[in-house]
Amino acid sequence: MADAERLTFTLSSGGDVVVKLRPDLAPGHVERIASLAKTGFYDGVPFHRVIPGFMAQGGDPTGRGTGGSDLPNLKAEFSSEPHVRGVVSMARTNDPNSANSQFFICLDDAIFLDNQYTVWGEVESGMEHVDALPVGEPPREPGKILKATVA
Repeated sequence: MADAERLTFTLSSGGDVVVKLRPDLAPGHVERIASLAKTGFYDGVPFHRVIPGFMAQGGDPTGRGTGGSDLPNLKAEFSSEPHVRGVVSMARTNDPNSANSQFFICLDDAIFLDNQYTVWGEVESGMEHVDALPVGEPPREPGKILKATVA
């Protein structure tokens, strides 16, 4: 997988969010996210948890925050890459090796997450569409990923 690969989320909140994939930090997670995107797994999936000043979380096809893909969970690939605005990282349970398909985009700096969650990308453009997602846990009418593509 080339380092220059990009993932684009077309969001219901108004446009495209382009994420630079970071296989240099988390090759296994980048491979998982890209393969799920290519199969259409993320198409129509909501952002079920959006907390202003913190993050927007999606990637659960049930929309409840408890689901994932049918693939096995991933082994943690923690790095010292800081969780700052625009960083994309994997959500997980208390088990460090429980990431599957859920991810979050940092809306603000959240460096208290550093070395505890796997960073796999960074938003290059379209952060305004992430900022525009409806807020809540879950939002009354959640914003959705209309389409996810890898190029």
